[in-house]
Amino acid sequence: MDINKSNQKPVTSNQNLKNKRILITAGPTWVPIDSVRVISNIATGETGIILAQKLRKAGCKVTLLLGPVGNYQNKKIRLLRFRFFEELKAILKRELCRGRYDIVIHSAAVSDYKPKKSFRRKLVSSIKNLKIDLIPAEKIIDLIKRTDNSLFLAGFKFEPDINKEKLLAQARELMKRSACDLVVANTLRGGRYSAYLVRSDKVQGPLYTKKKLAEQLIKNL
Repeated sequence: MDINKSNQKPVTSNQNLKNKRILITAGPTWVPIDSVRVISNIATGETGIILAQKLRKAGCKVTLLLGPVGNYQNKKIRLLRFRFFEELKAILKRELCRGRYDIVIHSAAVSDYKPKKSFRRKLVSSIKNLKIDLIPAEKIIDLIKRTDNSLFLAGFKFEPDINKEKLLAQARELMKRSACDLVVANTLRGGRYSAYLVRSDKVQGPLYTKKKLAEQLIKNL
């Protein structure tokens, strides 16, 4: 359904967010194949960066866990960089165990699969018919509420070329499995970006730009 103004809770103002402690994950993750090769994805970290900047302007204390994209810097945002899946997991667990956050926005595109076996040395390029067995990677988002059940968790579900009904169904599955308070369900169909904010009692959207998504998400925190 589209945004239903009559059923919406009052919009959260920037003042309500002032001094809130917010942790954002963003960007892709790597999983190693050998000492120089990785499996990754094409995530840019753009949504997480936009959210970090807007929330900092709203007076929040923001920590951004950013994957291997570009050379982003912002002196007003606490920036922690990671490259590999295990690095993200370790940093996230360390930060959560300190109990310092009110809100976690987990927008990072975390690897769904990893090689059953990774090689310590570089594989020679002359190998013919190289096969790499993949196994499911751990769902990092599932660890967040298990570590700190008191925080507000916003998760992300991206599926390209999928219709609205299936996208929202997958978002609700993620919400149930990971105990998310809100899930951003987004897709690309025919080159057009669209996103929905899914809560237990309502759906907001579609939103057609990452900037609009960020603005609407912030109103729901």
